[in-house]
Amino acid sequence: MGALPEIFLPLVRDPGQSALCLDFDGTLAPIVADPVGARPLPGAPELLARLAARFALVAVISGRPVDFLAHALGSPAGVRLFGLYGLGQVGPDARPWAGAIADAVAEARDLSPVGVYVEPKGLTVTLHWRQAPDAGPWVTAFAARQEHQRGLRVYPGRLSLELRPPLDVDKGTVLRLLTAGMAAVAVFGDDLGDLPAFAAAADMVAHGVAAVRVAVVDEETAAEVTAEADVVVRGPDGALALLEQLAQAAGVSV
Repeated sequence: MGALPEIFLPLVRDPGQSALCLDFDGTLAPIVADPVGARPLPGAPELLARLAARFALVAVISGRPVDFLAHALGSPAGVRLFGLYGLGQVGPDARPWAGAIADAVAEARDLSPVGVYVEPKGLTVTLHWRQAPDAGPWVTAFAARQEHQRGLRVYPGRLSLELRPPLDVDKGTVLRLLTAGMAAVAVFGDDLGDLPAFAAAADMVAHGVAAVRVAVVDEETAAEVTAEADVVVRGPDGALALLEQLAQAAGVSV
């Protein structure tokens, strides 16, 4: 393990005023064909709990429902979990949109080609075509129709599209809320849904916060994610190795 990059030194010098905010899929957990089976790398929940005992904040901010995150991670002590990009936890009330999402789920299940996985999340729904490579155009057309007919917003992901309520809540919203008053922040992400958090971190730098954007990349990573990062690591293994470096440099107990 090499030396901790200098850009992280403000975090480890004052962990009591520093925050670590991380995505789940593709960052703590490998991308898998069946999203239901996604699990963090061995040792990841324990490492997060160790970091949470030393840093002011350790949070996982994901598009997954918070119940899924709690099950997959085992609710590590001291770690705050935010699901659905913060919908239902911060910002405007998203519950009035539950009916439109449920209708979109039902229609997608009735009409989708074989191999398209419809992942309902209560207040959002994601359509994955990883196991049906030719179905991307169908998903794109379906999502556009839901946007027009039901007023939902469409967000791209890894071989997927997500439908959400038209509310201005995203990972950047959550990051700003959680890290107000912090001296240093590191945000880890791998996909287009992490770009609002990267943008929020860039704004923090302009206001004197030592914020670092970490792209966790693989062969599917969108170029925009890498372009907006300060540090790039390879896959969840690279993310965990970097987190372990941070733990050691901050004097986190084993």
